[in-house]
Amino acid sequence: MYEKRDIILIRDQTVKFEEQLKEVFIICPECKNKNKITIPINVINQSKQLTTVSIPSGLVCEHTFQAFVDKNFKVRGYQKVDYALSQMEFLEGGSEALEEYSKAEGEISTLSSVPLFQDIISLLRDSLEDKDLLGAGLFTIQGRVLYSSLPQGTLFNLIREFEVRDENSLIGVKSILLNLENDQKVCSQYMEIYGTKFILVLFFSSLVKSGMGLLILTRLVQEIEKLI
Repeated sequence: MYEKRDIILIRDQTVKFEEQLKEVFIICPECKNKNKITIPINVINQSKQLTTVSIPSGLVCEHTFQAFVDKNFKVRGYQKVDYALSQMEFLEGGSEALEEYSKAEGEISTLSSVPLFQDIISLLRDSLEDKDLLGAGLFTIQGRVLYSSLPQGTLFNLIREFEVRDENSLIGVKSILLNLENDQKVCSQYMEIYGTKFILVLFFSSLVKSGMGLLILTRLVQEIEKLI
């Protein structure tokens, strides 16, 4: 059973969502097509190093690729990828080709710098084959984004929710269920890997019942634990 404090609604935001976005100029590394995309300012500001933005087909051109964005919202490089994406992704850190730049920017996160992190991301991507799973994310307990394929509005609100919980020192919480007004669900689980505490988040459509969402989350947690 969840305690009352563990079943919460995402708080209303006093700042317009549009004011939390920044335009970044992107050039496809394969066809050189150009376009501007908007990304959440918080995601870039929170990163200790570069942020990897995985761009799906149709957003800039027909290709899927990654852009590495620094804290000044400048693109420092691109990388082609051999997997398809249904939505934009954000990952803390850059590629090995940009490792020297990343180290210069600050300490590399314990979790995002180990091979296991990429295995976890692969599991989350595979889970998104379920059309009723609208996105997934990994956050530090302070709300910093390690990985996200969540819709931007949901991502921004979750960052603020975790920040508020951390500021209020709400400890001892293992799981959280967020019931949104449109009946969509956000299920999350607190975990620890290699001494790093983080939060695994799944975002479900309104067609998924709360119990089923928690069951899917539990199964995914078990799959992650098998990798450790």
